Amino acid sequence: MRILVLSKRRYTNLDLINDRFGRIREIPLALASAGHDMAGICLSYRPGDEGPRDDVSGGSRVAWQALNLRRLFSRGSKSYWQALKKITEDFRPDIVWASSDMFHAILAVPVARRLDAALVVDLYDNFESFPVARFPGLVPAFYRALRQSDGITCVSRPLAEYVRQRSACHCPIEVIENAVPPGFSRPMDQADCRRELGLSDKHLLIGTAGAISRSRGIGTLLHAFEKLAAERADIHLVLAGDRDKGVRLPQDSRIYYLGLLPPKKIPVLLSALDISVVCNRDSAFGRYCFPQKFYESVACGVPVVAAGTGVMAEILKNYPDHLFEPEDAESLLTALRRQIENPVPLKMEAPTWTQRAVSLERFFGSVLQRRRG
Repeated sequence: MRILVLSKRRYTNLDLINDRFGRIREIPLALASAGHDMAGICLSYRPGDEGPRDDVSGGSRVAWQALNLRRLFSRGSKSYWQALKKITEDFRPDIVWASSDMFHAILAVPVARRLDAALVVDLYDNFESFPVARFPGLVPAFYRALRQSDGITCVSRPLAEYVRQRSACHCPIEVIENAVPPGFSRPMDQADCRRELGLSDKHLLIGTAGAISRSRGIGTLLHAFEKLAAERADIHLVLAGDRDKGVRLPQDSRIYYLGLLPPKKIPVLLSALDISVVCNRDSAFGRYCFPQKFYESVACGVPVVAAGTGVMAEILKNYPDHLFEPEDAESLLTALRRQIENPVPLKMEAPTWTQRAVSLERFFGSVLQRRRG
């Protein structure tokens, strides 16, 4: 198959080209490794460098074209549409896979029509929970785009059910959950990881990696740590991720804030912890997302406690000791005490992006067969 990927350049607070991270980077590479021809256009909503940015890994290649948003509204040889024409002159895609936000789902409809290609929209979160959804007319246009699609991929089963009900679309929907890169779980010594990050090697470390945001329930973790720290002098808290301006961390020498770490440091951080906490709220975001750090923590063999909302409540329904009630510091405190007293890494396999690509490849094939039939 020949597959064209449409995405914004910066998502989940990282740069698709420079940081080489995440769903929209890893799945296309895995599809290329399986023998499919892959190309992509990534739009930068902030002015930045432009031009061809091939992503090559292990013999696989995705030919990305980086463009600034203004190219979409300009004319001439440097416009978005001319870049699209140039990319597809010798690369006639069978499928357009559009991801990253509502805008790209809407944009993909005329792109797919122009190319006479099947359109599959990827929802890696509930895009309605993004602040941009408040822009007048955007949500109805987004759902019109879904109804015009040949297929939809969703990051979780709850999101797939929600989209089916909300959009009234009749196209097939496939669940493609998040995963980890192959080799992510290579064995790491905890003491070495702590030294690399400048963390204490004499204390018990609990922590989280991801958005340090009220919207993700970080306040629940801070309150639970405050109570736990009053009980035990050997507990330290480690936080890593992009921090909202409104979030103030307590002035406590036992709290480490490492900032936004590069992707290659995430397994180092998780391997340094004694307990990994997956924070979330029971919200329009939390009910439908799939926390990236969950399977990453599982892959690193660190005990996990997760907020019991959405897909986490489903996956961990047989592991109640690893769940806590969202936005309930006492519930989180109980779960942390339980893992401190009897640390138990989850006995499950963390799927890889290669496995997810196999599922997506199968879905693309069925979409094309359905469209041609």
